[in-house]
Amino acid sequence: MVIKNLQSNMDIQQKLIDDCIGRDRKAEYELYKVTYSYLMSICIRYTRNQDKAKEVLNMGFFRILTNLDKYKPEVPFKAWIRRVMINTLINEYKKEKIHYGNMEYVEDYYETSKYSDINEALKKTDAEEIYGFIASLPAASQQVFNLYFVDGFKHKEIAEMLNISEGTSKWHLNSAREKLKELLKKNDQPVKVMYHGQ
Repeated sequence: MVIKNLQSNMDIQQKLIDDCIGRDRKAEYELYKVTYSYLMSICIRYTRNQDKAKEVLNMGFFRILTNLDKYKPEVPFKAWIRRVMINTLINEYKKEKIHYGNMEYVEDYYETSKYSDINEALKKTDAEEIYGFIASLPAASQQVFNLYFVDGFKHKEIAEMLNISEGTSKWHLNSAREKLKELLKKNDQPVKVMYHGQ
């Protein structure tokens, strides 16, 4: 993962979850407070402005609350709410995709054995600055970069989530890498170039 979450510790007790399932308003508000920073950090990466991030966060949190009875305790709660929030963000993206007009479709895109690895440079960059860089990417490349490079989904999963081909997903990932490399250079961040397959 490129960007470590700003809030790594999230202590959610099962009782709080049970109380939320029972529609306890105090418990729901407590859960919202505890998860807000973490969920907002995800929303900021996937949306293009703060207002939209807040709007989608509230939609995602509502989905979390209404699906808590489906949550299985053997799955880390943090991972579960992350998946719910990402699904909410992707659904919103697909609804609005027509407005962006910048989705490139590449049915057969085969990666070469080399590409610019910007991981080290991003690790040395302030989190807020990274969010700014990601937000400046074209919408489709932003979604693919977040899903693959930050959240760890495979190209096959991304293709299914965004209704695109795997080739298109790979194309957008590499396009995002190149644009981020340019942005980092403009901001005087050293970019270590490494070559490997993926």
